[in-house]
Amino acid sequence: MTQQDDFPVDDTVGAFVPHGRFVVEGAASGPLRGLTFAVKDLFDVAGHPTGAGNPAWLATHATPSENAPLVDMLLAAGARLTGKTVTDELAYSLHGDNIHYGAPLNAAAPERVTGGSSSGSAAAVAARLVDFAIGTDTGGSTRVPASYCDIWGLRTTHGLLPAEGAVPLHLMFDCPTWFAADADVFERVGRVLAPESGYAPKRLMLLDDACELADLDFAFPLAAVVATLQDSLGVSVQRLRASEGSSLEAWRGAYMTAGAHEGWRLHGDWISAEDRGFAPAIAGRWRAASQVTDEAAAQARAQKDVIRQKMRDLLGEDGVAVLPSAASFAPRRDADPAEVDATRMRTMAITCIAGLAGLPQVNMPFTAPDGAPLGVSLLGPAGSDLALIRLAIATQRAILASTEAGS
Repeated sequence: MTQQDDFPVDDTVGAFVPHGRFVVEGAASGPLRGLTFAVKDLFDVAGHPTGAGNPAWLATHATPSENAPLVDMLLAAGARLTGKTVTDELAYSLHGDNIHYGAPLNAAAPERVTGGSSSGSAAAVAARLVDFAIGTDTGGSTRVPASYCDIWGLRTTHGLLPAEGAVPLHLMFDCPTWFAADADVFERVGRVLAPESGYAPKRLMLLDDACELADLDFAFPLAAVVATLQDSLGVSVQRLRASEGSSLEAWRGAYMTAGAHEGWRLHGDWISAEDRGFAPAIAGRWRAASQVTDEAAAQARAQKDVIRQKMRDLLGEDGVAVLPSAASFAPRRDADPAEVDATRMRTMAITCIAGLAGLPQVNMPFTAPDGAPLGVSLLGPAGSDLALIRLAIATQRAILASTEAGS
């Protein structure tokens, strides 16, 4: 095990936490041998403290004696663990700005934020400091940074990967995930973590209500993805509104209410014991969470169950849906906080779809004509994670090849 003074990474983007500068060697052989990875500072690594983005948490929780099971899976596959990365405090944000550890630099768009809460993991991958990185996705904390940072990212089927040994936010939505800059590495990790399935998409859908929440910059890549899938699958696209009879804003409300109530039940006693030094925006979210009534939470959970079943019925076993990964480009680092919050609300109305349904969603990285990153996603049935990754990679490569041939 390499100690902090010998940390081999030149952290040019502020991706790593001060207590996360160490190396753990993986197995001598395995499918991931030769690859390096970092883990979001929510996951336990034996002998190293877990900080969850907050110094008070770091100071009041014992150093773990065991690795999180997901960390063990990757080490056993031969990957080399290279440190722990910055997260928004208790993962309760999509912005990627931590008042204690800073805002990691987005190498793909230095004037813009990385997004969060898996900010350090996304930053480390975008800057090629590691080959892949582990994050989490509760309300979009992998899909959004992946979209902002021009990298691959997946929200896994809920429950697919072990969440033990990781600090939770909302257990009913939390998903361990991973990022990679290289598509082949992204799939290579997927072959270790996700099972093969018989998923073969035969129906293609475009979620109009999600697309309407995104800026116009997403129109061209969305259309390109749909057209490419129509050709490759040999099907026509069905345009529909996922929230027909309701609205994605109402879905976002159900997600936020149910999640906030559960988050407060998990952490409320610790938060209330004394001032934990949260950033104002995150402190405000915890205050709001403390006020969610049991009745309101029960109603939101019931709504979640209805949405979950609706989306699973919609996709069936052979459907694939296209939607934007976020509502906009990454906000600028000096953006007005009110603007940032408005963008967050629009984005969460998009990302809540997969969260409420517990379904896998993979981000395909694209860039706008001015070079700003943005992502388009594929949403698939439960358990289709690995096949969905392969479909997304093939689709993105076909689009890029067509673009290069036409230029």
